[in-house]
Amino acid sequence: MKEILTQGEIDALLSALAAGRVKAEDLRESEPQTAYKPYDFRRPNKFSKEQLRTLQTLHDSYARILSNFLSGYLRSNIVVRVASVDQFTFDDFVRSIPIPTVLTIFTLKPLKGMAVMETNPQFLFPIIDLLFGGPGEMPRKVRDLTDIELSVARKLNVKLLEHLKLAWEDIYKVDPEIESIETNPRLHQIISPNEIVAVITLTTVVGGLARGLINICLPHIVLDPMLAHLSSFYRFVHSALQADGTEGRRLAYWVERVPVDLSVVVGESEITVQDLLQLQVGDVVPLARRVSQDLDLYVSDQLKFKAQAGVLGRYLAVQVTSLVEGDESID
Repeated sequence: MKEILTQGEIDALLSALAAGRVKAEDLRESEPQTAYKPYDFRRPNKFSKEQLRTLQTLHDSYARILSNFLSGYLRSNIVVRVASVDQFTFDDFVRSIPIPTVLTIFTLKPLKGMAVMETNPQFLFPIIDLLFGGPGEMPRKVRDLTDIELSVARKLNVKLLEHLKLAWEDIYKVDPEIESIETNPRLHQIISPNEIVAVITLTTVVGGLARGLINICLPHIVLDPMLAHLSSFYRFVHSALQADGTEGRRLAYWVERVPVDLSVVVGESEITVQDLLQLQVGDVVPLARRVSQDLDLYVSDQLKFKAQAGVLGRYLAVQVTSLVEGDESID
């Protein structure tokens, strides 16, 4: 609140100014400076920072899912990461993507409106090359995709959107469905040029060499019904990460109930193929392990413990005697 001067104070101040004891510049410098932030009314920010952070969290999970799926599906090392999450006008987004490219227009039912996924040639050509049995290399010159390549790209994008559905399940259940595929973004006005969109940019590395991009463009008009879910999800995640120990105990509870496979190797032996073919019932094969030696106990194919054979009731059993790592004794 600003202080109101009395008439006597005003007279004293005017006298000081007239006598030169106080300068007008000093009065201006003493006034508090207000920091103003420029705002463009033609391009308003419709997504809050909290909502953009939630979108990044969701698509970090989506990137991990895609990395695992594509690596297994194509039998090659493929890494997908979130590079940025920001908001632009749709016109700015269209101007930033290359030509040629592949634009997949899809819906997210029950949300209304259409969204866009752009997969650029640096990502698609190595993937298509792998699908056709090649090493996953880029062609020497970037060209338009053939009809066969577009058909393969469409089937691939169907799978990419299926995994987007999995990544969104915790916050909002959607059912992605492809409407059409375009190769020249300048020829089709799918969304109003001034519409504000959230753009999630994913970087891809195929086989450790080919680097490409996947851009997911989500218009504000599509996400509007679920914006409240984005904010509440961020608050939930933020509160769950507080250091009160509750989340740690909850995770430990479920981790302790994960089933694991245990296997014990009694011993090993090497024999010739001729001896193997002549084996009969009742023959004895000597093992390369003494009776007093501990057995190897594997946890999910990883050697973790040493054990001794024994019997528990009517069952054969082993007793863990030591850790392999560090050779620490266990009683």
